Amino acid sequence: MLEKNFTKYEAARILGARALQISMNAPLLIKINQEDLERIKFDSLKIAEIEFNSDILPISVKKPFPKKKDETLKRARDYKLSEKKKEKIEMEEEEEIAKDGEIMKLANPEDEQDEENKAESEE
Repeated sequence: MLEKNFTKYEAARILGARALQISMNAPLLIKINQEDLERIKFDSLKIAEIEFNSDILPISVKKPFPKKKDETLKRARDYKLSEKKKEKIEMEEEEEIAKDGEIMKLANPEDEQDEENKAESEE
């Protein structure tokens, strides 16, 4: 049975690290009699699991927390424009387009004279 404070990946990493230490003749942290060692066939992974379940392993897992943001979150309703604001923006855009058209007419006064001459000649 694995410890409940660790995920299965953390437990597997801890057990693997400790089993490697035991297989390289590290001293055991728990007293296990000779009969029990023979029963588990001196398996380093089983010994590591016994030590892990007895909560004596000096191995810990550092779990970082997400970083806290200082800025406040905007609400979705703040992003929504009211109908009046939308209409106002559309009217301002139309006025800008109209102004641009008037500026173009002032920039080319010859075109206006040509249009007036054509209108007079047609009459």
